[in-house]
Amino acid sequence: MTLTHILIFIAAALFYLALLPARWRAWALFVGSIVAIYWLQPATRIRTLDFIFPTATLALVALAWLASRAPDQGWRREDTASALLMAALVIALSLGRYIVPEYRITPSRPPAPATVALVVLATVALLALLRRVPRPNRRLAGPVLLFIVIVFVVLKTGPLAEATSGWIRERMGQPAALATAAELEWLGFSYVSFRLISTLRDRQTGRLPAMTLREYTTYAIFFPAYTAGPIDRAERFLPDLHTLPGPDPAWLAQGSMRIAVGIGKRFVIADSLALFALDAAKAQQADSVAGLWVL
Repeated sequence: MTLTHILIFIAAALFYLALLPARWRAWALFVGSIVAIYWLQPATRIRTLDFIFPTATLALVALAWLASRAPDQGWRREDTASALLMAALVIALSLGRYIVPEYRITPSRPPAPATVALVVLATVALLALLRRVPRPNRRLAGPVLLFIVIVFVVLKTGPLAEATSGWIRERMGQPAALATAAELEWLGFSYVSFRLISTLRDRQTGRLPAMTLREYTTYAIFFPAYTAGPIDRAERFLPDLHTLPGPDPAWLAQGSMRIAVGIGKRFVIADSLALFALDAAKAQQADSVAGLWVL
């Protein structure tokens, strides 16, 4: 997350607090979090992968929500509205393909909107089919949890990640010989996977509160915690989501101070220390043990 991201998020937060009606704030967090995970995703060397990763995150979140519903939790109108809005946002973001790079939300050129629309509609149809599965917490939770673990292991295991990168490159028409494990930089996947696993386990143990698709998605990809945590629990997050604060001067002062201190630590202290911190090049230049310890 760059300083530009932080400043834009601050401006959005001020608009959110000062001008947005209270009844729209939860929906604004939902939409904002979806857009943010595309914006924060770094560019990858594999074509369109930086659009595919956030889209796959949304599909996985929707699938985990279906699997973590209570047996008596039905499908509400709000869930339909949330699913349609999510699908519309993904298709709308793919239109960035026809926008100059400086004004795109995504880091690189998205896939063709027609292709994205077909994939989104197929995903929505699959979810609509799976929502009719009885007792989803027993029939779907196990397979979904296993799938998340498999993807996690593949991404975090060097040889598996490199082989997967080569396979994707071949499908994208790029040379597989240039594949590296570092190319599969799926931003936020670790935190999202831990959140989804926690909800699946909490549903199996009966601790997870009932959540709509909008609430569950906002919890899973809540953008202030998307890149670096913390890994919050749904039962603690949900009451805060239901009592979103208004423009309280005390909260604004506290939040502004925390942001200022965080920016100072990140861009002043950490970046200054990074100028002479130990790396391979500086290790060759050090001429004493004491110098190495300082580095």
